[in-house]
Amino acid sequence: MQIKLKEITIRELVKGYQDNDENGVIGYSGKLDIRPPYQREFIYKYAQRDAVIDTVNKGFPLNVMYWAVRDDGNFEIIDGQQRTISISQYVEGDFAFEGRFFNNLQDDEQEKFLNYKLMVYFCSGKDSEKLKWFETINIAGEKLTDQELRNAVYSGSWVTDAKRHFSKSNCAAYNIGSDYLVGSPIRQDYLETAIKWLSKGDIKGYMGTHQHDPNANELWLYYQSVIGWIKVLFPKHRKEMKGVDWGDLYNNLKNKKFDATKLEKQVSELMMDDDVTKKSGIYPYVLTGKESYLNIRSFSPQQKRESYERQKGKCVVCKKQFDIDEMEADHITPWHEGGKTHAKNCQMLCKEDNRRKSGK
Repeated sequence: MQIKLKEITIRELVKGYQDNDENGVIGYSGKLDIRPPYQREFIYKYAQRDAVIDTVNKGFPLNVMYWAVRDDGNFEIIDGQQRTISISQYVEGDFAFEGRFFNNLQDDEQEKFLNYKLMVYFCSGKDSEKLKWFETINIAGEKLTDQELRNAVYSGSWVTDAKRHFSKSNCAAYNIGSDYLVGSPIRQDYLETAIKWLSKGDIKGYMGTHQHDPNANELWLYYQSVIGWIKVLFPKHRKEMKGVDWGDLYNNLKNKKFDATKLEKQVSELMMDDDVTKKSGIYPYVLTGKESYLNIRSFSPQQKRESYERQKGKCVVCKKQFDIDEMEADHITPWHEGGKTHAKNCQMLCKEDNRRKSGK
């Protein structure tokens, strides 16, 4: 791995700058790939972008950037994409800083900005070395997410096509699934979730197997199937549907028959149940019947104390005396049979009897 430090003026950097879907994002007279396959979209917020311009205007040093030298002699950005795009967009007139666009500046102000020198490390070596270096220097600023790093390791035709569906602002995956997934497409959360669902958690294994596939059609079709399945079973949308592990439910239950009308009735009733503290768990519960998804409200210390005193400290099963800390609260009438979490429905059992009852 060879690393050389070089000064690049902003004038040189922005020459030939282009940002479009066909050619990607390029600069430095067309020699610099500003957004290679493993990089993210532009994510700087206004304050961060303006801070870059302010730094240049004041003549303060920006953090050093890193470019990888390709076999053909051209370059790709390893670190510094956000700063590069901020500078280039400002010069192109995409935004104003402190009320002035670049073309509103006086000639001497423009010259001062364009002559600002950036410090760039030119890194040459094998792809694996460049990517390892990228991981090493990715320790400041907007860090890469785990999925963005995976995109770097498994870059190729499959990642490029997958990002087309899952990784752009208002991408197709976001448009049909934003009611059900959490995170941001441009931070690769949608892509990561879809792969996790399809691969049943083996994201690296799946990406490694399909790295050189010509497209990501399998993943895209699978994702559409999951979203379609959700909408058929639960046509009424609620905010609690967001973030449910829908892929796991689909993988295990896609061939089971459900009545959407009955499901909606159950969901509605459970949404109004104060004892259900995890409302998002209602959806997997009505599909699987597993109560653990719901986080049924626990008895309060006061309710436990009231029951303990009422029982005079005796376990209602074995009739032995215990300290309150040696006992656990239990629903007399189980929650699934309509029992509520209030003092009159609370009984104190010794830990052994409670475990025995829970295991039945």
